[in-house]
Amino acid sequence: MLSYDISKAGDDTLYHFLYRSIKDDILSGRLEADAKLPSKRPFANALGVSVVTVENAYEQLLAEGFIYSLPRKGFFVAAIQSKNPQIQPKPIHAKQSRESQRVETPKALHYIADFVNNQVDASTFPFSTWAKITRKVLCEQQNELLTRSPNSGVLALRKAIAKMLLEFRGMHVDPEQIVIGAGTDCLYTWLVQLLGFDKKYGVEDPGYSKISKIYQKLNVVCNFIPLDEHGVRINQLEETCTDVVHLSPSHHFPTGKVMPVSRRYELLSWASKSSNRYIVEDEYDSEFRMVGRPIPALQNIDVQDKTIYINSFSKTLASTVRVGYMILPKPLAQKFHKEFSFYTCTVSNLEQYVLAKFISGGHYEKHINRMRNFYRHRRDTLLDIIRRSPLHDRVEIAEQDAGLHFILKVKTTLSDEEFCNRALEKGVRIGALSDYYTMAEPSQHEFIINYSSVPEKQMKKAVLLLEKIVKC
Repeated sequence: MLSYDISKAGDDTLYHFLYRSIKDDILSGRLEADAKLPSKRPFANALGVSVVTVENAYEQLLAEGFIYSLPRKGFFVAAIQSKNPQIQPKPIHAKQSRESQRVETPKALHYIADFVNNQVDASTFPFSTWAKITRKVLCEQQNELLTRSPNSGVLALRKAIAKMLLEFRGMHVDPEQIVIGAGTDCLYTWLVQLLGFDKKYGVEDPGYSKISKIYQKLNVVCNFIPLDEHGVRINQLEETCTDVVHLSPSHHFPTGKVMPVSRRYELLSWASKSSNRYIVEDEYDSEFRMVGRPIPALQNIDVQDKTIYINSFSKTLASTVRVGYMILPKPLAQKFHKEFSFYTCTVSNLEQYVLAKFISGGHYEKHINRMRNFYRHRRDTLLDIIRRSPLHDRVEIAEQDAGLHFILKVKTTLSDEEFCNRALEKGVRIGALSDYYTMAEPSQHEFIINYSSVPEKQMKKAVLLLEKIVKC
């Protein structure tokens, strides 16, 4: 018969100590599968505890699947051991060394310069203003904070965004057309549910790979549409029978190109030919056009309600501020409110109200202007370093006037992979444009330079190291 020293229970309840003891014996293999456990009354007498204690321990083990019962026969050990010794469960109370208890996490890699990282510079976040507004919201809007938000987000934020778009982009948007979500990833998934899983979705090739991965995970048809010098090819949309095309016309990632107005009207004409067709306009960093005024949104010239506009605050504030928004054509907005009312908004009320006050109080406009100057200076510094270095004769710069990256065309005999690997060995992380192609023929010897998070000192070292690689 099983025997346990009940005096070792300490502060633990007797039934829980007994439950843990039996469980550990099962997990360690000391109690084999299908072994019969002692009957409750004799077991209780042997341990010097009540029958209720044994019953409670058995009930817990039974509920968790460690034992099973047979009518009029009793309780037996369940077969939970895996046939693969590498994935055997461990007793949760087994003694382990500190070394074995340590969870291995990936080590943070340190680079002299990281031109792949496209996050904003952490030092630029307006912490003091954000904290002041947060305290004000916590003190003055307690009822609103604890009131469930509509599925499309709190009205205060939707109104603030509508006003911002009118002032910044000349876009006339009803707040009821705006849907708030926890970043664009969330909004992409809602769009598929809204537009239909039977639709064929098109993405730019080359393009932002996360979009196609999300569509593929949702098991919808995803067509890769090649680009020409003006953007996605209209004839390819027709040939692939694409219904919904996802693109970034104001600053394409990764090529950095801006779609001319002629191609925009061609796209709108394409979309107007079927009730199933829509354009998803993703303006992920349109705020950072370094020369001239921002490019007008495609949505702004759409008179047939065929454009779904998507943007977020990940580039202008921080990638960890998980607030994105989409502007739905009015018929789709009505459908969303009617059919998706059971959804809960994925952004907390606190974050929504703070951001609403940040925008409506004029802080966001000031922040954008400050950040545009900050990044323009950082870009100009890097371009000047390249121009003054011997590297200048071996490279060309393209698409430097919009967004937070540009294209570096390198005259080298090295393959893209070899060039990136050699740069990485020297501590410079750089990405090749060819990595973003899926079906189309990739361009060679063109590299993406995200400069948003690279300080000036690191830029100088990186250019010097890249110069040495090019000379090889």
